[in-house]
Amino acid sequence: MTVTLPRHLRDDVTMAENILEILLGRRRAVPGEAPTAVPAALEASTQFAQIMAHVLQQRPIRMTLPAFPCKSPSPDKVCGVLPDEGERLALMELDDLCRRIGEIYEPGATLTICSDGHVFADHIGVDDGAITEYGTALRALLDAQRLGHLEWFDLGALWPGRTFEDKRTLLDTAWCDGPEEVRARARHDEAAARQLRGVIKFLAEDAPSGDGHTRSYRHRRAKIAARHVVSRSQGWGRVIAAHLPNHVRLSIHPQPRGADKLGIRLLDHADAWTTPWHSVVLYNADGMPELVRHEHARRCGIPRLRDGRISHYVVT
Repeated sequence: MTVTLPRHLRDDVTMAENILEILLGRRRAVPGEAPTAVPAALEASTQFAQIMAHVLQQRPIRMTLPAFPCKSPSPDKVCGVLPDEGERLALMELDDLCRRIGEIYEPGATLTICSDGHVFADHIGVDDGAITEYGTALRALLDAQRLGHLEWFDLGALWPGRTFEDKRTLLDTAWCDGPEEVRARARHDEAAARQLRGVIKFLAEDAPSGDGHTRSYRHRRAKIAARHVVSRSQGWGRVIAAHLPNHVRLSIHPQPRGADKLGIRLLDHADAWTTPWHSVVLYNADGMPELVRHEHARRCGIPRLRDGRISHYVVT
């Protein structure tokens, strides 16, 4: 039997599909995942249902994105500890994503950046003071660039009166599965294994090379730390879902079709794992920005300063 929806519901379905198409235009799919010709509502059914719930009540589309933790501690990858051109461009892309939704949907859209630096500071070699400094500068950048669609949420907003160390302990005991569960899941789930390998790669690269340890030792340490980072990241996701319910959940990492989170690109880059906080911007001869390691940018370009600090590089 064919069911005919009332006209107003058909219009709402169409609007939700159009909003989802905007998000899918920046989707970061799992490498090698075959494209399909299915409608957007089936391509990302979880997100379609969330968007539809907002549209039916004519509420703004609210989204969350765990991202922008802090700069990598490796000077070979980044040019400083504060946000630079990479963060500025990425934030503008996210604000523009919301703006484009607002062009077709009158209630508009907002995106809450759920900064996760304090969540796993003790396992990534960056202290809480540096993470706070990075977050403060990033929020100032939001104001300076007038990116009014973007909001901020981090561990500092939760459980007043506790230290960050105490908050991480609470995360471990109440919200996280634990590193051994992460390890066991990676043995049987390719998506979980891929995430763990990506974090291991980052942590191994971030480890200082002049610490007297061998490369294999640093890799072993990175494997152990990565399990804790992934466990905390998953726990942080649960905290976000509990404190910011009914939000469309986005991720900076590739996500398989049909996942609870939709992977999106911050900036176009061949490596799906490269982020502005693990790289610097190098403007090529055609004026297009590229995310590269700092050691590469130093060889290929000349630095450009902003507020007395290196912002990015330009190919000579």
